[in-house]
Amino acid sequence: MTPVIRTSGLVKDYGKVRALHGLDLEVEAGEVFGFLGPNGAGKSTTIRLLLDLLRPTAGTVEVFGRSPSAGGPALRARIGYLPGELALPARVNAGEYLGHLAALRGGKGAARIGELAERFSLDLSRPLRALSKGNKQKVGLVQAFMHDPELLVLDEPTSGLDPLLQREFRLLAQEAQARGATVFLSSHVLQEVEEVARRVAIIRAGVMVDVDDVRALRRRAGQQVLLRFAAPVDVAEFADLPGVHDAVVDPQDTVTLTCLLRGEPMALLVAASRHHVIRWHAKDRELEDLFMDFYRTAPDGVVDPAPDGTGTSKENVR
Repeated sequence: MTPVIRTSGLVKDYGKVRALHGLDLEVEAGEVFGFLGPNGAGKSTTIRLLLDLLRPTAGTVEVFGRSPSAGGPALRARIGYLPGELALPARVNAGEYLGHLAALRGGKGAARIGELAERFSLDLSRPLRALSKGNKQKVGLVQAFMHDPELLVLDEPTSGLDPLLQREFRLLAQEAQARGATVFLSSHVLQEVEEVARRVAIIRAGVMVDVDDVRALRRRAGQQVLLRFAAPVDVAEFADLPGVHDAVVDPQDTVTLTCLLRGEPMALLVAASRHHVIRWHAKDRELEDLFMDFYRTAPDGVVDPAPDGTGTSKENVR
């Protein structure tokens, strides 16, 4: 089956600045795909290339098997788009604006405006110029979903929404997937992506550093472990154990060891059992922690300096 989204060697330059460095990406039909990265990583540039709002410097981009520039209005009619920065007209209210968009689509979506507005507690009678950022975001979500598009391209969709409405958005995304739509979700908020996406891509400085299943990323994030002993221990006994990373014994507290554990704990447990353990605490790391591991690693594989200038060891980003 042809992927809904496919890019190959995608490059985008803004003058002398390269925003994308040969991006390869495939998104299958019917999946919710998370596209993660900090501000400036290249997420919005990628999205604008998908929608023919920008043209590539090099490489190819396809949506539903066609170039966005060749697909024209027929291709765009199959897409619901929420930009990261939503520009709205000032002189009309929310209901008039959404009704106008439905009319441009031949009436498609008009029947869902009221239902979606109710779900997001959006007052359709209020002038757009008087809306807060959160209420403008609601308008953007309604216009993206209301015509039941085959592909939803959403750039930071929950920006400005309170937690209850963030949950409502996640439900809406899951409903869209259940009817067969594909959702391409760009975000720097890992929690919302973790709850709805099956696969995620992590982009940093225009380079794809990883594409993986969300559950696999969760496993790779590992656990933060704390062990407290009855007597001082030597960190060297634990530092090279399988799955153990960043083992530390504080010189001021020589009975407490902390480490990052990825994988099975058996080797760590066996080593700890040689001592009198008085406390064991293990906590799952958030995906955000793994996310930051990628950010500390530059696209060329060299770890960026830490705030104190020390940095960490060199590591392959894949």
